[in-house]
Amino acid sequence: MIEFACHTWAFNDLTLPEALGTIARMGFRYVDIGSGPSLNAPRAAENPRKAAADIRDDLKRFNLKVSDLYLMLPRISLADDARREKELELYKALIPFAVELGTPGITLSPGLAHPAEDEDAHDRTVVMLREMVKAGKAADLDVSIEPHLDSMAQTPEAALKFLKDVPGLQLTLDWAHMVCQDIFHDDIIKLLPHTRHIQIRQAAREQLQVPFERGRIDVTRVMESLIVLAGYDGVVCIEYMNTPGWHGMETVDPITESSVLRDALRDARDRFGR
Repeated sequence: MIEFACHTWAFNDLTLPEALGTIARMGFRYVDIGSGPSLNAPRAAENPRKAAADIRDDLKRFNLKVSDLYLMLPRISLADDARREKELELYKALIPFAVELGTPGITLSPGLAHPAEDEDAHDRTVVMLREMVKAGKAADLDVSIEPHLDSMAQTPEAALKFLKDVPGLQLTLDWAHMVCQDIFHDDIIKLLPHTRHIQIRQAAREQLQVPFERGRIDVTRVMESLIVLAGYDGVVCIEYMNTPGWHGMETVDPITESSVLRDALRDARDRFGR
């Protein structure tokens, strides 16, 4: 049965224990954890097993399970060899952290977007992603990229090209990044056969985050596609963000909006029997 998670990025103004406690009190039993203000990735890499053990203690206290770990390492597309290698080294140093944390998989950015005239950007990113998938698989971790705005894989076509060039790579599909670009539902669901994890929040054309009542995402149609068409049986993460202004993101109350969207998705799930 599809379960629902909440992303810690909704509460990046809190410490990680505070965010986990808030998410648990909202009634979630699963959580996506992302690097950033409440999870310092370089610091976690210094002592990965202890960092993971501390978080596991909080997860146990709040009766939560990790549904995904998002590591923001966007410099894998840069022309600067040293900066790319530094991102790869950090990623490999965090593999023990991910294993000890108990995440089923790792989500990565497909790298910062580059202008079309930088013809080598895609190939540079492919080399990095191949190494990252290899390291993840060695630790029995699934690895996926999230097609998102300002990245090397903004569109379904760009994302599928990476999947073709990087064997074993999967997708974390964020519906809002597609809807913000006015990509139609029928084009979005073409990604589902390659998707291991789902993220969602309400969005509209040129607005990456809006309140539920103004969103253009048909949650019933989304759940029907996941269950009936794709047979998806994983976790759907409610991912509101505290980054107003980015591609038209509006400031919302993350507790209210996360709860409303979760309940709508749950009603739709139950309608289709999963």
